[in-house]
Amino acid sequence: MRFSTALLAVAALAHAKRVVENWDITYVTTNRGLPQPAKRGVGVNGALPLPVVEAEVGDTLVLNVHNSLDVRTSLHAHGILQRGTTYFDGVPFVSDCGIAPGTNFTYEIALDQPGTFWIHGHSKEQNYDGLRTPLIVRDPADACAFDGEFVFAVEDWWPQTFDEILPVLIGPDATTSPFAQPPRALINGVDANSTGNLEFAPGATYCIRLVSMMSFPLFEFAIDEHQLLIVEVDGVRTKPFAVDSVRLAPAQRIAVMVTAKSTTASNYQYHITMFGDYLPPIAGIFPSVYNGTVVYSSDAPTAVPATIATGFLDEISIESLNGPPALVPDRAVFLNTTVGFMADRSAHESFNLVTYRDPLVPSVYSALTTGGRAINPITYGPQTNAHVFRLGEVVELLLWNPDTLPHVMHIHGHTFQFAERGYTNDTTGALRNQVAQGAFSPLQ
Repeated sequence: MRFSTALLAVAALAHAKRVVENWDITYVTTNRGLPQPAKRGVGVNGALPLPVVEAEVGDTLVLNVHNSLDVRTSLHAHGILQRGTTYFDGVPFVSDCGIAPGTNFTYEIALDQPGTFWIHGHSKEQNYDGLRTPLIVRDPADACAFDGEFVFAVEDWWPQTFDEILPVLIGPDATTSPFAQPPRALINGVDANSTGNLEFAPGATYCIRLVSMMSFPLFEFAIDEHQLLIVEVDGVRTKPFAVDSVRLAPAQRIAVMVTAKSTTASNYQYHITMFGDYLPPIAGIFPSVYNGTVVYSSDAPTAVPATIATGFLDEISIESLNGPPALVPDRAVFLNTTVGFMADRSAHESFNLVTYRDPLVPSVYSALTTGGRAINPITYGPQTNAHVFRLGEVVELLLWNPDTLPHVMHIHGHTFQFAERGYTNDTTGALRNQVAQGAFSPLQ
């Protein structure tokens, strides 16, 4: 057994490669092929969309980046844990200083996790303006698990730049809405109304990777008369979980397996719906449904459904494939997601009514250079909401959301167990004002 394991390890090293991308981050003026005016976006090498990054487990992703913008930029590989390489995590003034205008930086990212991820800008909301692309890390051992693969990267494209929409987002006038000029959807970088066909062979099994590169809206995916089997959520393998539709919030990724019908008697539609369950409908615009065809035969008719499958995806029912048993916490942290007004009457979201401000020195640098003071949270700045944990400590995190908006949370460098979700003293029955409880262990 030891000999076989050693052979497998040597074989993996022999196939590992350096996947090199040379990216010049630039401004791009474009309407992305949509029926709206062009605006200034942020792309790579003078173009949008960004190239999709594809690799295999064991590879090293090398991103040689030049910043041609007039502001700082950075890139974050969303969902990659960066064990021992926090300085490549791409969060300015937490893991690094960012990339100054006119300068270069090289990220070297070890890809030891198979799954569906994405890369996006982590400075000045450049993600919103287009700096985003899928990162697919395949495991060669999965090659026999399915017969074909499709990727759906869905993003919202707004008529305004982020600098233009920001005053509306934080302004004190509750009657204004960013959706006064609503977004359009892009699928794999093109107008969602032009989404292509899926070619299915009878009896075959397909992996469909769904990537939400949205800024604000949610989206749902469904295929008429086909069951979706969830096998991965946010880069974590799961026990198969059957659903009729999948709902994703911004930044989420889900992979599903679909088994094709046994005959070519009919074609079917698939649907991607962009919506927000917290927003009133906008006739003809929002929610938006984009349809494509699952083709079994060019001669077959396409079945048209009376309704499209939809529904809330209760992630707490999905189990990790190889996860540990329930963690026993060593301590608990309570975070309230709060909203408050600044002196200029601008509204800002926060934790425990403390609005975040960047520290003067990146937090990782402070942790490595301040000696005994590194265990004092105030070392990292008075408005960083810093918490200092011991290596290997299990932390129970309890989040309370009193807001009317749903919040999606993730923790860089960690996965966590979603242990419990409940309601506060709410008699309305609405899916709001929730308490979510989970646990994670700081392993870095």
